[in-house]
Amino acid sequence: MSPAVWALVASCVLWGTTGTAASFLPDAVSPLAIGASTMTIGGALLFAVTHRSALRVLRDRAVRGWLLAAAAGMVAYPLAFYASMDLAGVAIGNVVSLGSGPLFAALLEWRVLRHRLSVRWMLSAGIAIAGMALLVSGGHGAGSPVDPAGIPAGVGLGLVAGAGYALFTFASGIVIRRGHSGRGTMGAAFGLAALPLAGVLLMLGAPLLASVGSISIALYLAVGPMFLAYLFFAIGVRDLPSSTVTVITLLEPLVATLLAVLVVGERLELAGWLGLVLILVGVAVLSSARRPRATT
Repeated sequence: MSPAVWALVASCVLWGTTGTAASFLPDAVSPLAIGASTMTIGGALLFAVTHRSALRVLRDRAVRGWLLAAAAGMVAYPLAFYASMDLAGVAIGNVVSLGSGPLFAALLEWRVLRHRLSVRWMLSAGIAIAGMALLVSGGHGAGSPVDPAGIPAGVGLGLVAGAGYALFTFASGIVIRRGHSGRGTMGAAFGLAALPLAGVLLMLGAPLLASVGSISIALYLAVGPMFLAYLFFAIGVRDLPSSTVTVITLLEPLVATLLAVLVVGERLELAGWLGLVLILVGVAVLSSARRPRATT
């Protein structure tokens, strides 16, 4: 495999470990504190290594609104993502967050750029929504550490995470198309997102500092799945076609689900497995579609 493929695979494997790593933190640690710490530390590191190009983006008043929108998406994403996995379980929270992102991105293109929603998009959305309905109605089985009562709220938060990430990718894409580098745009957006999340960390982060083990997990989540994974991802998307990138990124929910079952001990009912598969099929159908045409 090429270095770009290896880099993209590495990023997906790192992202797939987030929920399992977070599951080893004490119950006293809020998922909001986990999300805030990953972005505060990881975002600051990304800004530090991209500061020259990131500062150019920050100084460009013409893209400031879109940059702030991208940063807002990355404020919402980690908070909702970790809260979703806390309530619905690692497997369900991860797949809903990842699977709903492309659907929300297409809606943004339709609403803002006036791109038509294709029949293929409607089909993929229908498949994914059916999958989410199966997850809510019968996701986890007996013996699973996840409380079934929390699954609907967890799925809802997964949708919020997907919408936040879609906003980040949509808005940062506009900044890039206006002449800025992907690394600089990412560094600027992540650096801005780290500022309000640092406040969340100050308010809720005390239990995260209660033991060496908790601190180690928090640092891993910030340095591995946040800092290094996004650097690897930037290498992959730079040298690979978007269709290849989309297919490879499906490794993330696969890794997350396998770790959730084998390490965390989650047990999914047949309806839960079918729901996960339907969401991934919906993402695959959407990724195979050609870019929608703008209306005239």
